[in-house]
Amino acid sequence: MRQATTLLPVDTPGRGLLEVTDRIVDWARAQTMTEGLLTVFCRHTSASLLIQENAAPEVRQDLEAFFAEIAPEDPARYAHDDEGPDDMPAHLRTALTGVNLSIPLIGGRLALGTWQGVYLFEHRRRPHRRELALHLIGG
Repeated sequence: MRQATTLLPVDTPGRGLLEVTDRIVDWARAQTMTEGLLTVFCRHTSASLLIQENAAPEVRQDLEAFFAEIAPEDPARYAHDDEGPDDMPAHLRTALTGVNLSIPLIGGRLALGTWQGVYLFEHRRRPHRRELALHLIGG
């Protein structure tokens, strides 16, 4: 059994879904394992991870609109606003989506479906440098 880890920096342009599939696939492939499990962990409380459709951009637009509705920027709703009016809504969106993913490695390839992509979901308005911790265990 082997293990490999890395920290993958991701610069976001601000709020939205940023596909990181290719970077993760390239790193996993470089580890030359054939079977295993990849864990992807977002090291932040105002950004999250999703596996989502990567073919139709409308899916990402609809997801962003949905989260804007269920966790709106409304200063009257929240006590926590240390970093501005998008601070607490970002934490709520992260709580609803999650910060870690597990993806099987089968036959040397991540077992993502045909239209599945891995996305960093930035919940803050301004650009950020985010960091993803990758851990692959297998052989």
